[in-house]
Amino acid sequence: MRTIIWALMLWCAASITGASPAAARDYPFCIKGCDFGGNGDCIFTSYQQCQASASGRDAYCDANPYFNAPADPRPNQGRRSGKRF
Repeated sequence: MRTIIWALMLWCAASITGASPAAARDYPFCIKGCDFGGNGDCIFTSYQQCQASASGRDAYCDANPYFNAPADPRPNQGRRSGKRF
């Protein structure tokens, strides 16, 4: 019975630590401060949203260093040369 409990505890700990970096890459802004640990809580899609949550608290907002912005799927469409009729 103890083996099952230890295995379950290890599995929970591994799943918690493994989920954080992936989730952190999904949002561009983090709230940081003494209540939010080392990297902060990166759950905000806009700076204004983060500022509203930080308002009145010992917290500040910063860019997420792990955020990977999606690439623009449209090709660069520069000016066309030639006349258009």
